[in-house]
Amino acid sequence: MSGLLNRVWSPVRALLPARADLARMSRDPGRDLLAGLTVAVVALPLALGFGVSSGLGAEAGLATAVVAGALAALFGGSNLQVSGPTGAMTVVLVPIVARYGTGGVLTVGLLAGLMLIALAFARAGRYMRYVPAPVVEGFTVGIACVIGLQQVPDALGVTTPRAGNILVATWRAVEAFVAHPHGTAVGLSSAVAVVMLVGARLLPMIPFSILAVVAATLAAEMLDLDAERIGHLPVGLPAPSLGFLDLSLVPSLLAPAVAVAALAALESLLSATVADGMTVDQQHDPDRELFGQGIANLAAPLFGGVPATAAIARTAVNVRTGAGSRLAALTHAVILAAIVFAAAPLVSRIPLAALAGVLIATAVRMVEVGSVRTMVRATRSDALVLVLTALATLALDLVQAVVIGLVVAGALALRAVAKHARLDQVPLARDLPGGHSKEEHALLAEHIVAYRIDGPLFFAAAHRFLLELTDVADVRVVVLRMSRVTALDATGALVLKDAIDRLTRRGITVMASGVKPGQVRTLDTLGVLDTLRADNRVYATTPDAIHAARTHLHHVGILRVPAQTTPSAEEPIR
Repeated sequence: MSGLLNRVWSPVRALLPARADLARMSRDPGRDLLAGLTVAVVALPLALGFGVSSGLGAEAGLATAVVAGALAALFGGSNLQVSGPTGAMTVVLVPIVARYGTGGVLTVGLLAGLMLIALAFARAGRYMRYVPAPVVEGFTVGIACVIGLQQVPDALGVTTPRAGNILVATWRAVEAFVAHPHGTAVGLSSAVAVVMLVGARLLPMIPFSILAVVAATLAAEMLDLDAERIGHLPVGLPAPSLGFLDLSLVPSLLAPAVAVAALAALESLLSATVADGMTVDQQHDPDRELFGQGIANLAAPLFGGVPATAAIARTAVNVRTGAGSRLAALTHAVILAAIVFAAAPLVSRIPLAALAGVLIATAVRMVEVGSVRTMVRATRSDALVLVLTALATLALDLVQAVVIGLVVAGALALRAVAKHARLDQVPLARDLPGGHSKEEHALLAEHIVAYRIDGPLFFAAAHRFLLELTDVADVRVVVLRMSRVTALDATGALVLKDAIDRLTRRGITVMASGVKPGQVRTLDTLGVLDTLRADNRVYATTPDAIHAARTHLHHVGILRVPAQTTPSAEEPIR
């Protein structure tokens, strides 16, 4: 009984906080507290902005930053990760809000949390590393474009009906602005964006986002700018929202929940990898990170928050300001909670146009131009995957874009691998036993042909292989040298069987040599070698096969000299 309990408890214990985490938090608390304060200052306008962009309001963004930020810091797999609302998640949530309302978003958050926890117990974290870099860069570029376009109505100071496609919504906003142009909101949002972008280049350690928002808010108050033009930010206290959960929507929300969970997993593990790369002594636990994000997404909807994920930008700020443990991310959440309860009336004075400028600058900074340029110049395939993923993010949605990117990247990778599969005719000189005349060697070469299969024999290369092999000239024996086959699938095996059958029907004797033990099962399951084994035509080495071919030609009367009874004593060639 105790053994059973231990087997059940062991995987759970591996995902829970450990004593080492507490010990690490006590090493240099002063440095972590300062880092947490800096991250909170940077995170405040982003939490407000992403909450508004999601459609649930600024308080939803704050609740997510506080609740999800604290729980992900406690239960997550990285010591440096900072979680909360993000632009990528906002892109996914907007259509859910439009179709299902507040209850739909909160229900999706709960479902996504459960899925993330299930992924953690399934030890799925390790597989996220196989997402190709062009797909990651592509959807990052696409997300940045969508986030920027989402801010156009607030940046222009216009109100337009929500549209299913971001490009349509942006066009409507531009049309409304052209019909009634004014410069108040445009000037405010542009000023905030410029201050953030220029300031980040000149003095990257200073949180220009909060400074720009404070300055814009003061300017709006002092100049008494038209609230209808620049927008206003109603902020209340986050409250438990069990009443908004709509469990009847669960069947129809499963697909959106899968999308949210996939995005949360991908972005969180990518952010943790970036954080590891910025340090020398940190290594995140991918499965525990999934568990922490699952707990965070289970709790955030209960307090009116939106689904959360790790934030690469905030995590980078955390690392650069000297954070060394989870205490920094916890401090960030506590400070934001204090702002929510103590300064909500002040926060409500922030113009929406100013937050639009913050998010536009954030979108611009999301795109690493140098990284994108390098990726595009690497290979044509990488460039195609990146561009397609980015365009699909704009035209469709993020999950469909990632699926398209993965499918295209996989197809191009298979195409590249298939090109390495070769079928080469090789000379017989090294494989022929010595002691015979040049005339006999010439006669053997005329009637025996050996083909060496190099590389993977699988579905992507199988058709070309079949055409090449069955186009053999009029010979008596074909020896298939298979020791260099690196991979074999069912399609490749069936194509090999078809080629052997076609050659046999033409009266050509087929022999095989050097079949790897790991590929025998696939070949036997599909009956590829049955005919050859029945006639003893499967050999360990190529010289053995050539010797058998000589014996065969002797028996059918093509060779008039006796066949040598033993193969050459030279090193076997498979």
